[in-house]
Amino acid sequence: MPNPQPDTVAHQQAKKLDRLLAAVVADNPFYRNRFAKAGWTAARPPHLSDFPTLPFTTKSDLVQDQRHHPPYGTNLTVPLEQYTRVHQTSGTTGAPLRWLDTAESWEWWCACWAAIYRTAGVTPADRIFVAFSFGPFIGFWAAFDGAQRLGATVIPGGGLSSSERLHDIRAHGATVLVCTPTYALRLAEVAAEEGIDIAGGPVRVTIHAGEPGASLPNVRGRIEAAWGARCVDHVGATEIGAWGVACGTADHVHLLEREFIAEVVDPETGMPASPAGDGARRGELVLTNLGRIGSPVIRYRTGDLVDLHPSPCPCGRDTAYLRGGVLGRVDHMLIVRGVNVFPSAIDNLVRAFPSVVEYQVAVEREGELDELVIRIETADGADPGVAAELAEHMHRQLRLRPRVVPAPTGTLPRYELKARRFTPHAAR
Repeated sequence: MPNPQPDTVAHQQAKKLDRLLAAVVADNPFYRNRFAKAGWTAARPPHLSDFPTLPFTTKSDLVQDQRHHPPYGTNLTVPLEQYTRVHQTSGTTGAPLRWLDTAESWEWWCACWAAIYRTAGVTPADRIFVAFSFGPFIGFWAAFDGAQRLGATVIPGGGLSSSERLHDIRAHGATVLVCTPTYALRLAEVAAEEGIDIAGGPVRVTIHAGEPGASLPNVRGRIEAAWGARCVDHVGATEIGAWGVACGTADHVHLLEREFIAEVVDPETGMPASPAGDGARRGELVLTNLGRIGSPVIRYRTGDLVDLHPSPCPCGRDTAYLRGGVLGRVDHMLIVRGVNVFPSAIDNLVRAFPSVVEYQVAVEREGELDELVIRIETADGADPGVAAELAEHMHRQLRLRPRVVPAPTGTLPRYELKARRFTPHAAR
């Protein structure tokens, strides 16, 4: 990598990376051992120009490290007593990870969230309602503290029913709602049942984290129509940080490149993805966080499939962006009768039908063939032919005809955090 020019994003990345690498190669057992195998030591630390020679980190590496060194593993750069917060991944893609933060690292997290709020147009004059029951999941803790760092009033929505949260949003005059996209639609469903006009209410911006979806046109459209508010996608992860946010231009999600270094690799080979004609690179996103020195990830293979575009974006920001946000998980792709289907594509197609309030997807064996089965729950009074219409719509778009099965009202699960709608293969 060439030396970056002063006062550029790359220059800021280089300064922060040098500080990070010097710290971990000296004091972080997890990375010190990994780097030593590549020839890097505290006496000879790597720099930005050496970055491509550093080994990748995977979730499996971190899980194994915590299994062998319970409970927190060895990815700790300072003594254990200097850590002030503990969080845990959801475990939706395997064994959960426990993650620690120092006060310095948590301040960095909150600064990233403050940047997300500013990009979403949130100001200190806003009142932010965080619709989340405060467990070990990190995302909305950071959103809550980041709102305070921004200087806005933040309202906790933990321990409340959906009905109570809707009441509190109106009672406080909350202007910003933070929750998963699934839960924003669930709140809209409850509001309709109770005759509450949320589209005419005080909320003007909804910010969504915890799962993909808010960058999908039909999901975003459903949320914006229900709430009468601008819908903003945010992306992050417990082990990485809050690393991206939608700018409002089409479906572009910008990386916070002053705090993260992004790469895109071929998921199969790990080699850098080749750019297309417009400079975009499609592949697996690899991230390095630059301000979480207490427990960093360096060249971390996220498992997220993305289309990464170089700047500039029409919005004027000088950072790279993802077109369509996170397109899907590399390891969550469904293969049905030779057709590759990502859950995000199914979600976008289902959400084109406003009468579908919830759904579940499974790949089931029918004779000698796999079949995509979608169970849908529709609103009262919905056209009974919506199942056939959805099947035909998906056949036109995916060249795959699913079996769409109506489910009785209230029988499909509802979700507050990450929705778990997809079963790659049902029991046979």
